[in-house]
Amino acid sequence: MNALTISTRDAVTGPVLEVSGDLDYVNAGELRELLPTITLGPGQRLVVDLGALEFCDSSGITALIAAHHHAQSAGGQLVLAAVPANTLRVLSIVGLDQILTIHPDSEAATRVPPAPANGHPRK
Repeated sequence: MNALTISTRDAVTGPVLEVSGDLDYVNAGELRELLPTITLGPGQRLVVDLGALEFCDSSGITALIAAHHHAQSAGGQLVLAAVPANTLRVLSIVGLDQILTIHPDSEAATRVPPAPANGHPRK
């Protein structure tokens, strides 16, 4: 069993949580307790970087769903980055890969999309 470590940083798109260790029954409460302290504005992304995640059970998946709800209630979006293959498989099996935005790494997850050249929304 590995301890859970969560570090936070700010990016231009919003807060980034870097999660390492085990996001499991024993530790998932730490992420859930941290969420109300994360300030997220409308249109911002809450990026959860799972690149150093070693294990995730159903309690961890539930904590990620709580993060999704936290972001939505603030008018923002949850974005997962660097999801390990075994966790991505579980997200796919339960259909969360269809609901959550997933990027290969934090850099991609925090990249601001380019503005349209003519200033008009893309169609």
